[in-house]
Amino acid sequence: MSKFGFEIAKDLRRDLDCSDTLLFSYVKSRQPDILKCIGCGSCSATCPASVYKQTSFRRSILMLERGEVKELKSLIEGCMLCGKCNIVCPRGINTRDIILTINELFIENKL
Repeated sequence: MSKFGFEIAKDLRRDLDCSDTLLFSYVKSRQPDILKCIGCGSCSATCPASVYKQTSFRRSILMLERGEVKELKSLIEGCMLCGKCNIVCPRGINTRDIILTINELFIENKL
């Protein structure tokens, strides 16, 4: 492989083959709309909570897919469940229900 003068730092590498996707599969079975997300960022752009605390619906889906539970929990906690992301979503995803489902997982499994 050619060297281009840079490389990915070891702490930023993600081995997606070793990711635990069990939580994502569970959320997907209860909320199939999660697969509709195209990652456009409309939800993140209108989120009033993102001004005060780091929160992003599309990042939370990505972390759920990767199995990054610890990071996901801190990201989800910032959501105020106001529903603005529901209004602006071009795909009509009920983001609020998906976030509530993820929160239920954290409560039930004490993750």
